[in-house]
Amino acid sequence: MASQDIGVLKSRAELSNYEETSRYEDVIRFVQELQTRRGDLVRFQSFGETEEKRALPLMILANPAVGSPKEAAASRKPVVFVMANIHGGEVEGKEAMLHLSRRLVDGDLRPLLDKLIVLIAPDYNADGNEKISTANRTDQNGPIGGVGTRENSKGLDLNRDYMKLDSSEAKALVQLMAGWDPALTVDLHTTDGSYHGYHLTYSPMLNPNADPRLIAFERDKMLPAITQAMLKDHHFRTYYYGNFSAKEDMQREFNSPAAQGGTAIWRTFDHRPRFGSNYVGLRNRLSILSEAYSHLSFKGRVEVTAAFVEEILKFSAAHSSEILKLIRSADAAASRQLGVAFDVRPVSHPVDILVGEVEKIRNPRSGRDMTAMVENKFKPKRMPDYGVFAPTRLTTVPSLYIFRPESQLEPVVKNLRGHGIKIEELAEPVTIDVDAFEVNEVNHTARSFQGHNETSIKGTARREKVEFPAGSYIVRTAQPLSRLIFYLLEPESDDGLTTWNYFDGYLSSGKTHPVYKVIKEIKLPIR
Repeated sequence: MASQDIGVLKSRAELSNYEETSRYEDVIRFVQELQTRRGDLVRFQSFGETEEKRALPLMILANPAVGSPKEAAASRKPVVFVMANIHGGEVEGKEAMLHLSRRLVDGDLRPLLDKLIVLIAPDYNADGNEKISTANRTDQNGPIGGVGTRENSKGLDLNRDYMKLDSSEAKALVQLMAGWDPALTVDLHTTDGSYHGYHLTYSPMLNPNADPRLIAFERDKMLPAITQAMLKDHHFRTYYYGNFSAKEDMQREFNSPAAQGGTAIWRTFDHRPRFGSNYVGLRNRLSILSEAYSHLSFKGRVEVTAAFVEEILKFSAAHSSEILKLIRSADAAASRQLGVAFDVRPVSHPVDILVGEVEKIRNPRSGRDMTAMVENKFKPKRMPDYGVFAPTRLTTVPSLYIFRPESQLEPVVKNLRGHGIKIEELAEPVTIDVDAFEVNEVNHTARSFQGHNETSIKGTARREKVEFPAGSYIVRTAQPLSRLIFYLLEPESDDGLTTWNYFDGYLSSGKTHPVYKVIKEIKLPIR
């Protein structure tokens, strides 16, 4: 099929002169037509269902075409997974990936498919996308026809559901990651915060429990190169995601002496793996969060997002062997200690952050004011960049976790298997030396978040002999997802299954947490 024929295929954003965003049926029509025209490079599948039973669309772009994780693995090419519309009001990623897919299969970016397999989920929060209204995200600079909702149909923020897996969408997404095993995941968003002078901001993985080589590769090599290309080749200003804050705010939040004083600072968001970019890091894979500036025009946000993904793909293709080697090394590595408490820290020296200007413009459809970026009106201001996290307390990674086959713990088993974690079972009863965690204090948040009153505990570890019956569950950390296992099962983890109420029935002062640890390697009868 000739390039000009592919060019006739337009998104709803293009057809409406960027006044409207694509609905679910528009996305499906676009992708199906792309596959019809270029079936030699495109496969179209569903990777699951939404809560309202919409099939979740997945585009698979490769040369030659592949249709399964097995075929992808046999190609020995890195899989790059790009997901958009996790928040149904942040819609430019959805349009950008439709537009970019045309260029990948029949345009100037076509050679990238010789070196990469590109997966695209253009409409992840498909239910939220369908609730389009001009009353949603009214301050955002378009599209004037309205956008969908942040949450899915159950009222869940899908970018807070990576650990607990409450939603159909998150369960399907994590299964996709376990099956296709993307070397890099790119998550496309829109800002909702400070007025800055960047067209797009981004974040690498922020949790220090991720493999330090992955963290260094992104911060020291990958993102600096992409930032330079964005400015040189596309004339877009980009920098690490953040918001303006004040050091006294940091002092109150973290009680950190380094944060005293009233100087303005630039501060990133959160280290916890409930956020997708951090979760992917704990799976020993690269991840990048993209945040198009909400006060840039809708068309501008689509264009800068498409350019950002383009440069990510170009870098990944140019460094494909290095990336594959890096993630294989991370899978084989073992950690003796990992963090259970963390603090945000400034990077090595203050930086010039661009402070932007905005103006109010009227949405002609809703009659409400939107906030628009004043292009090329910004001032650099030097300030500390609180952009990295460090552990403030470490604990030993055991050789395995073990817990009894009790009905209250079956949801734990289901959750772990949902993440793709390997679980074994005892073939016969054993009595072994374990580290037990005696609970001294239990705290539940007073305010519900995503349907949960988050739980944290304090206690004392002790060594004792414990008998476990046949059928008890064993989760060894000598597997690639060891960092994720630690975060999910460690009793004092700040975003694990204890946090999300999986163990509440066991938690009161004087009781023992139901998950035990065996520090040293031990041979057990397994069935």
